[in-house]
Amino acid sequence: MTKPSICNYAVLLVLAIALGGCAMSIPNPDNSLLIPEDPSVQQAISIPVYQRNELVSSPEEALQLLLEGNQRFKSGQILNKDLSFTRRSELLKKGQHPFAAIVSCSDSRVPPELLFDQALGDIFVIRVAGNIVTQAELGSIEYAVEHFKVPLVMVLGHEGCGAVTAAVEGGETHGSISAIVNKIKPAVIEAKSGDLTGSALIEKCSDLNIQNSLKDIIKSSIIKEYLETKRLRIVGCKYDLDEGGISFVD
Repeated sequence: MTKPSICNYAVLLVLAIALGGCAMSIPNPDNSLLIPEDPSVQQAISIPVYQRNELVSSPEEALQLLLEGNQRFKSGQILNKDLSFTRRSELLKKGQHPFAAIVSCSDSRVPPELLFDQALGDIFVIRVAGNIVTQAELGSIEYAVEHFKVPLVMVLGHEGCGAVTAAVEGGETHGSISAIVNKIKPAVIEAKSGDLTGSALIEKCSDLNIQNSLKDIIKSSIIKEYLETKRLRIVGCKYDLDEGGISFVD
């Protein structure tokens, strides 16, 4: 018996690849691929891709984009996102044009890009436990305002914040965690001046902490300039963990 030649092996390999390819996608008579009939696949394909104006200079338009995105997230009607190589290359070559800067807590349940249904290049995010604003965070905000001309800055807190809870409960802190707790303490002192206790006290402290971060932001001379010329708006918001919506903190 003769042994199979290398050539025969090559032919078999080519046939196997060809047959495998045929099993994965069957062309239509017009040479297009058949789309699977799975309802979930059909539904995903029918969802439009998120699009916005490349340049957003109005604080009102920027806020509306975030509110509309959060409503989509809350209702489970998020849009598809263009995360393709083409889009990534475009952002690399042409640069980014975010329309808002968001200072949010580092909590893993509070990712701004998801909560506001945004895509690559849409929002400039500064995340830090307790959504506090120190010189480092303020520098990032100033960069977003001065360099990218974002017309909106948002401080985004959330219910049940662990950093705020730790500050309210007190106790010993280790390492650099104390720097975060100490930054929240003024809100704790003010909140405890009332009659609130338990979760109500923590949520009141969270609201005051958001307001204190807003006050820290407007201390910047750069931010003041953009506010005075109406090119910038600053808002404080709070995210509801289970409902998925946001509310304004005055």
